Amino acid sequence: MSTVRLSTTSYVVLGMIALRGPSTSYDLKRAIGHSVGYFWHFPHAQLYSEPKRLEQLGLLEVDEEDDGRRRKTYTITEAGREAVRAWIAEPTNQHFELRDIAEIKLFFNELADPVDITRLARDQIKQHEARIAEYEEMQQRFGDAPAISRRMVTLGLGLEMEHAALRFWSSLAERAERGEFGS
Repeated sequence: MSTVRLSTTSYVVLGMIALRGPSTSYDLKRAIGHSVGYFWHFPHAQLYSEPKRLEQLGLLEVDEEDDGRRRKTYTITEAGREAVRAWIAEPTNQHFELRDIAEIKLFFNELADPVDITRLARDQIKQHEARIAEYEEMQQRFGDAPAISRRMVTLGLGLEMEHAALRFWSSLAERAERGEFGS
């Protein structure tokens, strides 16, 4: 086990099955779409291939239907739980990663028409306002649910980040409208 490298996706799969209980790949796709998918993106195809690999490593067990769709339902093993716990306990020395296309476009603002910078800022304001509204609605709907209260802590970080981004883009829009990004 120590020579096998697990990816972040591996740990997401293991962690989700540990939290949810027995799950198919489709169950994982839906659960991730409503939770960690808001802040950690990866190809959904991995949610179909990774459980098979983890099962081969002894970190998951599989129960396959004998007929019909022959769905495979995965359950975490004790070795899988231990792997997730060890991963959580490891120091995280990687810097915060932000992959934001709007920020890349903004980096090249000297090549843009000033009106496009204003439009970029306004579009980002709308997107961040929408995400804030979505997160606040989630907080109202699920914030008091004892079964998931510990998971909801990440929603607080997401809200803080969205508010910070909204402040940034609002300020940038004001600057752009004052002509600070003229050609």
